[in-house]
Amino acid sequence: MKKIKMLTGDRPTGKLHIGHYFGSLQTRVKMQDEYDCHVMIADVQALTDNFNNPEKVRKNVYEVLLDYLSVGIDPKKTTIFLQSMIPEIAELTVFYSNLVTIARLQRNPTVKTEIAQKKELFGESVTYGFLGYPVSQAGDITAFEGEVVPVGEDQLPLIEQCREIVRKFNSIYGETLVEPRAILSSNKRIKGLDGNEKMGKSLGNAIYLSDTDEEISKKVMGALTDPNRIKKDDLGNPDICMVAYYHNLFSKDEVKKICEECKAGKRGCVACKKQLIENIIKALTPIREKRKYYEQRPEELRQILMDGTQRAREQAKETMKKVKKAMKLDY
Repeated sequence: MKKIKMLTGDRPTGKLHIGHYFGSLQTRVKMQDEYDCHVMIADVQALTDNFNNPEKVRKNVYEVLLDYLSVGIDPKKTTIFLQSMIPEIAELTVFYSNLVTIARLQRNPTVKTEIAQKKELFGESVTYGFLGYPVSQAGDITAFEGEVVPVGEDQLPLIEQCREIVRKFNSIYGETLVEPRAILSSNKRIKGLDGNEKMGKSLGNAIYLSDTDEEISKKVMGALTDPNRIKKDDLGNPDICMVAYYHNLFSKDEVKKICEECKAGKRGCVACKKQLIENIIKALTPIREKRKYYEQRPEELRQILMDGTQRAREQAKETMKKVKKAMKLDY
């Protein structure tokens, strides 16, 4: 039976962290047995706000690929590809740009939020590329006839904008493109070690999948705990403690007991942190070992990316044939 096509991806602006792991990577590993999965390393999209640092983007392409492989994304089951090597995406972006107004892009809630966050970079003048990246994203999805796109709630406006573009294209040129639908992730965004609602590469509050034992230990020992708990036998409040929060992720069998002892003043913060460190290291060790395997085989790594990109390119070419025929551009 033909599998439903799924498209997702990440911007290569840094290594992936446990927020990505619990938020999306685990889901992708499960989905690859049921869906025709396409995972894109979105280097072109990364340049929309890293245009002045292309070396950062280039370097992180392989870091992201290593993280994909290390968590179990299988290149035999999932097409992993590089956005910049699929020129059909750029071509579709140009065609779609005629179907979207500037005002509509400026109203997109996700775009508005991200422009506000990039105030330091853009000042009062946002670039055409950044404002228009939802159009490019529509090119990403439709180039591979993506039927489903797993997203967090904050990304839903981008998928809706893609659906609008598809509907408008089909209404003008005839039924050509597949209208995607969002699959809303049931996983909540993972908080940072500092209690920030977002664990982010640029916020310095993340545990990376590739972190060493020493890095994990240092980060966890500095994690935010109950500020009202001064002495070991003070009664603690796990609800406002980031260490307890991470125990819920990495110590599922023990977390109830851990929290009860914390509330009763029978477990100190240092002991609690040390146990968390041990559990995180235990969980990440097989991931890091798999990563090391591929790090030592750069040619195999490169071949995986090139093979996946070649497969993706063939699919994008077929889509482009249909689009150009519909637009009377098949000279």
